[in-house]
Amino acid sequence: MKDSEQAVLAGMLQSAEDAAPVQAVQAVTGVIATALNALGVSLLIADLSGRALVRLIHQPNGGGNGRHHGEEDAEVLPFDGGPYERALRQQAPEVIAGDGRWTVLAPVTERGEAIGLLEVDLPDEPDGDAVNSLARTAHALAFVVIANRRHTDLFEWGQRTTPFSLSAEIQRRLLPASFTCEAGAFALSGWLEPAASVGGDTFDYSLARDLLHLSVTDAMGHGVASALTATLGVGSLRNTRRRGAGLVAQAEEANQAIAEHANVRGTYVTAVLGRVDLTTGRCELLNAGHVPPLLVRDGRVVPVELPGNFPLGMFPGESYRSGELPLLPGDRLVLVTDGMRDRDAADVDLPAALLHLAHLHPREAVRALSDAVLAAAGPVLDDDATMLIVDWYAGRGPRNTTAGTDSTRVSTEEERSAHRRR
Repeated sequence: MKDSEQAVLAGMLQSAEDAAPVQAVQAVTGVIATALNALGVSLLIADLSGRALVRLIHQPNGGGNGRHHGEEDAEVLPFDGGPYERALRQQAPEVIAGDGRWTVLAPVTERGEAIGLLEVDLPDEPDGDAVNSLARTAHALAFVVIANRRHTDLFEWGQRTTPFSLSAEIQRRLLPASFTCEAGAFALSGWLEPAASVGGDTFDYSLARDLLHLSVTDAMGHGVASALTATLGVGSLRNTRRRGAGLVAQAEEANQAIAEHANVRGTYVTAVLGRVDLTTGRCELLNAGHVPPLLVRDGRVVPVELPGNFPLGMFPGESYRSGELPLLPGDRLVLVTDGMRDRDAADVDLPAALLHLAHLHPREAVRALSDAVLAAAGPVLDDDATMLIVDWYAGRGPRNTTAGTDSTRVSTEEERSAHRRR
C-alpha cells in the first residue's frame, strides 16, 4: 500500500470520527474526492429488496428526484443487468467510459456482505493500480457504514423502497445484522421475502470460536401477533444460546417460553436449529415440526432425516431430540420455511432449482430462489418465504480475500447467465 493511499485511509477514519453519524459517509466521500481530484463521489447502498441500489443525497434546500425525508433524498437505481448490477453481484470493480469522465464502481463489502458500491467520477482514465486502490478504499468505507448505521436510521430509511408495517418492523429486528458471512470453513447467506401480511418467519446465525449456530423459525399466523410470537421464540433461542446451552436445551426452553408467554393461546413456532462444529464438520440439527432441511451433495438434493419433534410452544414440558449430519467439503445445507413449498410457491421445483444454483455463491443463490418464488406465487406472497444456505468447505481456508469478499467463491457472469438460461 502506497503512502498516499495510507494517508487517504487515515483521513477517511479521522473525518468519519469528527463528523456526526448522519454526516460520516458524506465526510468520508469528501476526503476521497479531494485526494483523487474526483469530479464526484457517491455511496450507493443495496436496497432491502436485493433488486436495486440507492444513492443517498443530502439536499439542504429540499427537492431532488427520489424519495424524500426532510432534507434527505433517496434515488433508486433498479438492477438492469448493467455495470452497477454486475459490480455488486460479481464483487469486482467496473470502469465506465463517459463523456469527459471515467466512472469507477467499487464494491463496498465486508465478509461477503454486499453493502453497496462506491461510485467515483474521474477526469482521466484510471489504470489498474488506481482501480485496485479504489477497491481497497471501498472496503474501508464498508467499516465506516457499519460503524455509523448503528447510530442513525438514515441508512435503513434509504434502503426501504416501500414502507414497513408494524409487524414487518418487529420482524426486521429479529434478523441478523448481516445476511451474509464468509469464513474459512464456510460461507452462508439468508433471505426473507415477506408476505403482504407478515407471516412470522425468521432466520438467524452466530459464529463462536469453534461453532456455527443456525436457526430458521416460522411463527403461527400473520401480522403483529405472529411477529410477537416470533419475538418470544427468537429471544429465548438467543438467550439460551448465549448462555452456552445445547440445541435440546434451547428448544425445550423456547417451547416453555412460548407456551407460557404468548398472547394467543395455543400458538406455536416451527423451527430447525443447527450447530456446526467448525473443526470436524459435525452438524447437529433439531427439527421442531418444521420443513426438513435439504442437503445438496454430489449432484443430488435429499431431505435430511431427523427425529420428529412437536413445534415449540405446542406442548409445555415436551422433550426434544436432535440428530447428526457429518458435513463433507462441497456440501450445501439449505434451511427453508413452508412459504417456499406451500400454495403457488410449490410450482417451484426446489430440488431442481438448487441443483441449477449449485455453483452460485450463497448470497446470489438465495436471491435467485427468492426471484423464482416471486415469479411463481407473486408479486404479493400469501406467506413469508425464508431460506438460509450454508456452503461447507471444511479446512479449505483461509479465505482468499479481495476488498472484503472471497474472490475464489464469487459467482461469475457465466454462471449467473447459465442459470438465467435454464
